[in-house]
Amino acid sequence: MSNPVSDEITRSTAAELAERIHRREVSAVEVTQAHLDRIAGVDPEINAFLHVDGTGALAAAEAVDAALASGEAPASPLAGVPLALKDILTTKGVPTTCGSRMLEGWLPPYDATVTRRLREAGVVVLGKTNMDEFAMGSSTENSAYGVTRNPWDRDRIPGGSGGGSSASLAAFEAPLAIGTDTGGSIRQPGAVTGTVGVKPTYGGVSRYGLVAFSSSLDQAGPCARTVLDAALLHEVIGGHDPLDSTSIDAPVPPVVAAARQGASGDLTGVRVGVVTQFAGEGYQPGVLRSFDAAVQLLAELGAEIVEVSCPHFDYAMGAYYLIAPSECSSNLARFDAMRYGLRVGDDGARLSAEEVMSLTREAGFGPEVKRRIMIGTHALSSGYYDAYYGQAQKVRTLIARDFAAAYEKVDVLVSPTTPTTAFRIGERVDDPLAMYLADLCTIPANLAGNAAMSVPSGLSDEDGLPVGLQVMAPAQADDRMYRVSAAFEVARDAAQGGPLIHRVPDLAVTA
Repeated sequence: MSNPVSDEITRSTAAELAERIHRREVSAVEVTQAHLDRIAGVDPEINAFLHVDGTGALAAAEAVDAALASGEAPASPLAGVPLALKDILTTKGVPTTCGSRMLEGWLPPYDATVTRRLREAGVVVLGKTNMDEFAMGSSTENSAYGVTRNPWDRDRIPGGSGGGSSASLAAFEAPLAIGTDTGGSIRQPGAVTGTVGVKPTYGGVSRYGLVAFSSSLDQAGPCARTVLDAALLHEVIGGHDPLDSTSIDAPVPPVVAAARQGASGDLTGVRVGVVTQFAGEGYQPGVLRSFDAAVQLLAELGAEIVEVSCPHFDYAMGAYYLIAPSECSSNLARFDAMRYGLRVGDDGARLSAEEVMSLTREAGFGPEVKRRIMIGTHALSSGYYDAYYGQAQKVRTLIARDFAAAYEKVDVLVSPTTPTTAFRIGERVDDPLAMYLADLCTIPANLAGNAAMSVPSGLSDEDGLPVGLQVMAPAQADDRMYRVSAAFEVARDAAQGGPLIHRVPDLAVTA
């Protein structure tokens, strides 16, 4: 049976929990235990977590309580607040699998920079969340450890690749989560689970210890149930890291201040560009109606609405599915059965190193990973490099120029986050192209390295499932999208009778 006190804790925002912990109205241990109990009760049905580190989480919470009791100031504004961590970021002594059999049982010897910053900030890591294998997918159906289910409808996907992180938020198993976004893997799950997902400017959050899929596209970022919570987490994990050569050596944009400013509900003077390429054929009518209502609400808040054409966005999907697989084929070459991870065929048989490697990669990688490795290897092969990978990089430049031209006219761009609401589990597994189209609206921001986030815009009038509004901003202007999203969030809640996330159907508690 559910516990009213625990339910009140698990349905609180991260900002609310932090304030109560820091005032010592509730202990970090109580908050952590409430979430661990919630995970035990509902996760058998959701499968958001691959590993729950209850012992480590309670120890971290006890340390926060002890520091507060001794009169120390909180280590950060989120000290004592629990978090779910995508299983693609290394955690010292705690399993990191990337959703793959290739890394089953691997215990990293070091923390990722994001993990280290969370620990130093006193954030309590509850465990590691499920994901599409090596972050390749849009539904979390490609995990070697079973599909994650969407708390809004357990027959539907929670998005991907970070479906475990988004589902943990929507199931009230954690108030915060970390995801990674290569082509939409934070924003698309956020859209279909009614949560907030942020892809910071490329280089704004360290990639050290993030197991690489596509190095020029991958970006870790915050996931939360409110814009302010995402901003608070963004400031904890962001900032320059000398261990990451692509890290931006500049201060984190003032995202928390921007979120608080936006909550006033005034967008007077803000120019919002509507991307004309993101509408029409292939878009669910209910998604487009929700988007149109969101744009109207932004106008009512004082924003100036401008239609913007970004003509090369039409080629983003093709360019992405040459660049990302090419980089994936290179990055995943390290899984060679020689240094760490799975090793097959080493049972006394006299096999060559090449035979062991082949057997291991056959057994350890799933179908989608193999598909992308083959595409990437072909695109990089002699005689095809210029025709495929080289051309895709040229298209990438044109997309970046489209963004630059747009931002000369407007402060932010908006679009639907994804063309449809959550589709049914199994519906697209045999149709890779249909699966890839889930990231149609999110890919351009990754190619350009710009900031982008998804904030819930409402429920589709067709199926009652969440729809996301994507807000995009120029590189290192992440604060712009937080201001606009926070203003929209407040107005949306007022118009729709309260926070959207509280309309998630009740889950059966089994413990």
